[in-house]
Amino acid sequence: MSELVQVQDLRISYETARGIVYALDGVDLTVYSSQILGIVGESGSGKSTLGMAIGRLLPSNSLRTSGDLFVNGKSIFDIGDEQIRLLRQTSLGFVFQNPMSTLDPTMRVGRQIRLVLNGPASDDSIYELLRRVGLPDVKRVARSYPHQLSGGMAQRVVVAMAISRQPSLLIADEPTASLDASVREQILRLLLSVREETGVAIILLSHELGLVAKYCDTIAVMYGGRLIEAGSNVSVFGRPGHPYTKALLEAAPGSERPGDWLEAIPGVPPVLQSSAHGCVFEPRCKFAQETCRTVRPALRPIENRLVACHRAEEVLRAEPSTAATHGRIA
Repeated sequence: MSELVQVQDLRISYETARGIVYALDGVDLTVYSSQILGIVGESGSGKSTLGMAIGRLLPSNSLRTSGDLFVNGKSIFDIGDEQIRLLRQTSLGFVFQNPMSTLDPTMRVGRQIRLVLNGPASDDSIYELLRRVGLPDVKRVARSYPHQLSGGMAQRVVVAMAISRQPSLLIADEPTASLDASVREQILRLLLSVREETGVAIILLSHELGLVAKYCDTIAVMYGGRLIEAGSNVSVFGRPGHPYTKALLEAAPGSERPGDWLEAIPGVPPVLQSSAHGCVFEPRCKFAQETCRTVRPALRPIENRLVACHRAEEVLRAEPSTAATHGRIA
């Protein structure tokens, strides 16, 4: 598989009314062609900032302090506005959380698709695109305004627009969060079928561990703006090597044994107004020791994954998480 995206020691911060917030704190990551990569973590972990950075879609109050990000071998920070627009049009597709905020409420669906195609497009080609994403009565859908569609139908339209120019990478940021459970499965199955049909790589940014476990072949776990574990689905979710990954799985609904209380991670996620010297998870970690407070753990290979933890070997030897034992991540 070829490398589509390379993230190298990327640090991005935001200027806010309360001071500087460090959203990404030295992230390294590679995304390969045809891969389905799930990036998971709590709110504020940095996963959405990373997704937006790939398309250089970060807000004006963001600042890259160091590092780089390459798409198809080119640094997105070194190319001009016209080149980044061309990259978004030809190589990248985006599916965001709320389809109604993605679609123009004043414009019929068919016209919006025609604009995305950015050239002469027949009605039949628009209908075929809508059929590809499983929409019925495509002529009616094309004539409809977004508010006339259900949430699931609108999200299928967004997927159709995202794949219309045959991108090499699709970035889906919480694409099912606003949908009910049955429609969530339909949208994820749709993305999987698109990958099988076209070979497009997919980055799924989500806090829903069950969906990520079911549909992604590679997992990356983020916490406090850092990548703390990455590897195959089986390695990371089956036998986590970082205390945060382990705690996250044990806190997932459906992971508890019958009659047991659901585990909770003590404390709250950090708001990073400075770069932590040691491990960013140390204040909440039951494996923490003095080294964790003072020395930042490097992301290192161990047992078929990368993990940033001084005590990863001990975490791997610990009792398997209940989620892994029972295979019931909801």
